[in-house]
Amino acid sequence: MTPEELGFKLRHVGVAVPTLGPTTEMLSALFGYRVVSGPFDDPIQKVSVNFLATSGSDTAEIELIAPLTEDSPIKATLAKGGGAAYHLCFETTNLDQALVHAKNNGCLVVTPPAPAVAFDGRRIAWIYTRSRQLFELVEAAV
Repeated sequence: MTPEELGFKLRHVGVAVPTLGPTTEMLSALFGYRVVSGPFDDPIQKVSVNFLATSGSDTAEIELIAPLTEDSPIKATLAKGGGAAYHLCFETTNLDQALVHAKNNGCLVVTPPAPAVAFDGRRIAWIYTRSRQLFELVEAAV
């Protein structure tokens, strides 16, 4: 399938943070962002997240991701130098075929599809490119 057939759409930029509150407050005061969804605790992903936007017309949201547990995978990202944008999330109309497409383009599937609390149980998956970029893919709402 082609990228057009897979319906890719930029959904959010993921930002690793130690806790959600201080960065949420800073983005609100500095740029006018506000929480539009969340916070959500996701025991499967072992993270707490919330989504911020300035308005309903934003093309993509900012997702703040904080560790929920001591063994949260986001702790490794934070250990590399604090809070930073570390992934882009693309929504797709066909997650399974998007993963085949990603593999055919040299990507490694880091995490196979799993339900995510923040997306009402829709599945997400993580891929890593040859150029060392991390992308999240999420199923589009039906």
